[in-house]
Amino acid sequence: MGADTRADIETQETTASWPLTVVSVDVGGTKIAVATVLYKHEGGAPSIPWKIEVPTKAQRGGDAVLETIVEAVREGMGHATTPVAGIGVGTAGRVRVDDGSIAYAVESIMPGWAGQPVKARLLQEFGIPLAVMGDVQAHALGEARWGAAQGADTCIVLAPGTGMGGGFICHGRIVLGAHGFAGEVGATLNPLDGGGAVLESVASGSGIEARYEDLTGEHVSGAEISHRAYEGDEAARKVIEDAGRALGIALAGWVNVFDPDVAVVSGSVTKAGVLWHDALHKAYEAHVPAVLADLSIVEAGLGSDAPLIGASQYLLDSLGMGGR
Repeated sequence: MGADTRADIETQETTASWPLTVVSVDVGGTKIAVATVLYKHEGGAPSIPWKIEVPTKAQRGGDAVLETIVEAVREGMGHATTPVAGIGVGTAGRVRVDDGSIAYAVESIMPGWAGQPVKARLLQEFGIPLAVMGDVQAHALGEARWGAAQGADTCIVLAPGTGMGGGFICHGRIVLGAHGFAGEVGATLNPLDGGGAVLESVASGSGIEARYEDLTGEHVSGAEISHRAYEGDEAARKVIEDAGRALGIALAGWVNVFDPDVAVVSGSVTKAGVLWHDALHKAYEAHVPAVLADLSIVEAGLGSDAPLIGASQYLLDSLGMGGR
């Protein structure tokens, strides 16, 4: 079966046949997206004929957020034009692989989200097959199956946005790990400045903003810092290049371990332009053996649909209908 990479992945049953729909959910701290993902035939590319986005309003607490998801899924079920095979969820926080509950979430962003029984609650409400995974894991699986890494046997997806997440794909399947937490690359050590902090503190958008504030005493958005970098602001240039350099060095280490076919980069930080991209590529090439220096590092291709498509694919995988 390869790897989600667990030989004991739960096998679910469904009466759905092709064509079919998966109701897919992407839960973030700001918004919740729900879509109908349509598959017209086995092995066929998915399409998204219907999608909505609703505010998460995370400060209401985890119980309220979960009920918002239930109602949004109910609306999605009503828009399906073919039999619904199940529900796929990609969500912020760390998801327990055994029961689809939230093991951990950043309290300041998603208060009360930790401990929420996402899979159990949706099963109770809808009684159809369900699969729940982390949002960046879903993003990675979407890009691997139908996006920038389509056709690759193995790949790594890095998502430096507000935070820093990632995902590893092996033989077409997402690597979840023993607990479901694989891919938390932002928690690895920062390779710059002698280490001592995590990669997210330098390579993510929030890290860029914090480092710029440390240097200048001014708090501005990542987009403004990027603009200033190209206008000659040396502090802005430094934090943008440091973000790319740190990620490039870290990527070299992961590639040494994993040897993927391709690396995909996604997230708001990738919009920082040539300064960031050049720093990433140069650092990667300087820290990886020559035999691995020709790795393709490409930008993501599915945009905001990636986690929706990835979550739907994970649901189909759990049904033995994923095609890999």
